[in-house]
Amino acid sequence: MSAVVDLDAAIGFVVAHGDAVERARLSRLRTGAPPPPELFERAEVGQAPDGGWPPVLDGAVGSVDATCFRLAELDDLGALGRPAARKALDWLASRQRADGSWEEDDSLAEVAPPWARPGDPEARFLLTANAGYWLAVAGRDARAGGPLDSRVGGAYAGVVHGAAEALAGQLAPDGGWPSYLPAGWLAAAVFHGQHMYDESARILVALAGRLPRMSPADTAWLAATLRRVDLDPTHPTMLAARRRLAETQRSDGGWESDDGHQFDVHTTLTVIRALR
Repeated sequence: MSAVVDLDAAIGFVVAHGDAVERARLSRLRTGAPPPPELFERAEVGQAPDGGWPPVLDGAVGSVDATCFRLAELDDLGALGRPAARKALDWLASRQRADGSWEEDDSLAEVAPPWARPGDPEARFLLTANAGYWLAVAGRDARAGGPLDSRVGGAYAGVVHGAAEALAGQLAPDGGWPSYLPAGWLAAAVFHGQHMYDESARILVALAGRLPRMSPADTAWLAATLRRVDLDPTHPTMLAARRRLAETQRSDGGWESDDGHQFDVHTTLTVIRALR
């Protein structure tokens, strides 16, 4: 096993095995080059009229979980400012519940994966962290690009604050959270962006202890999430994540997905995003 991540080998893996959208994501991550317009359209396909993306092909009801997944792909393409993404972000903001949380529509109960099932408190925490994270990222980008826009909460600021408060109310003193593993780094990122550094630090300490046993896909997602909100790459949790990625990189340059080999390119792109 390599002592360091071989990014050249990772790039070669994506070039060899990725589809057109994945190769365009790679190009943007490496050089900032915008993809051809038809690739944007391909990445945005299937959006419901209300702005969310359904969990199944040809679905009519938007899903918080599926929409956050699509926003991650569009982010790699530099497309969060495009109309489809802004419509999706507005839809996410409109779906926030009165207590600051998010939950899938009841009509999706039969098709939602376990981590997004309506009525499940663990799913509610994860969806709140995920939606809050993407609205925080979009708001941060808007601030970086110029004056705050005049839409929901000034680039979603009030919505994200509500999400952070909802998450903080369920955080244990030792940094534990009552949900699935990814909810930890998503919540930590939301807290970091809200300058709630005590809450963020408690989670990061808990995550660092779990990193030596974490899957490559989870490690990549953790590192990419925390770097997107500008956590210092020399932070101990980030250094531990880099070590774990170096240990788990395969000889073909890629990393294994938790969802089957058809998603190995997605996992590898996530590593490149985290370490670029």
